[in-house]
Amino acid sequence: MIVVTGATGNVGRALVGMLVEAGERVTAVSRRAPEGAGGALPTGVRHVSADLADPAALRPALEGADALFLLVAGEDPLGVLEQARAAGVRRIVLLSSQGVGTRPEAYGHPAAFEAAVAASGLEWTVLRSGGLASNAYAWAEPVRSGRTAAAPFGDVGLPFVDPEDVAAVAAVVLREDGHHGATYVLTGPAPVTPRERAAAIAEAIGADVDFREQTAAQARAQLVEVMPPAVADGTLAILGAPTPEERRPSPDVERLLGRPARDFAAWARRNAVAFR
Repeated sequence: MIVVTGATGNVGRALVGMLVEAGERVTAVSRRAPEGAGGALPTGVRHVSADLADPAALRPALEGADALFLLVAGEDPLGVLEQARAAGVRRIVLLSSQGVGTRPEAYGHPAAFEAAVAASGLEWTVLRSGGLASNAYAWAEPVRSGRTAAAPFGDVGLPFVDPEDVAAVAAVVLREDGHHGATYVLTGPAPVTPRERAAAIAEAIGADVDFREQTAAQARAQLVEVMPPAVADGTLAILGAPTPEERRPSPDVERLLGRPARDFAAWARRNAVAFR
């Protein structure tokens, strides 16, 4: 049985579906139970409400589990891993951030999780995700209501990764042997700028979208509402002045899945309804 934390998120929900399709027994963990027809989990999936900030709350979810898909959340990775070992989990797949490798001074939180997982004595694999294409959901309401999209650094491109590609890679390493001790960097196939992402959404919905470039200060004021200031600053540094490594598409998605990574335009077409 495989436990998926963050099971109602953009990566976790897709991962749950893929594992069920592959015939795996799945326990889905999230802080709140899925709501509504659109939020329902696949038939046969057990849901456990738990918060990673409280490792002991994971105990019921981990009973009988062989593998755990773990998000960076909470402040006690050692406590989470202690619960996993006690339950008999043998394999951990951690969803981390590319920033751990490129800007460790700003990404100490996920780095601490990576270190704990590597020292756990369990089989482990780290997935360092680049920026997710689904970050563009921040534009959903302004695109729907006013056909506008705002972001800083309008002509700086990064290879955003489709959350479903991250989920597909996670499904592979959760189910296959041969990935112990590996760290994979997951990106899209090519850099795409904020201006180009807005244009891709416009094409997907068949309507003009006015891209408006923000100042760095305006963008930071929004980011600190949803993340710690240090992470917001690190995010802005990546968005505005990415290193060559951050600009460079990684081959790991294609190598693990046997197909090219999906581009942002494909993500926009698949999720166009959110912006109409």
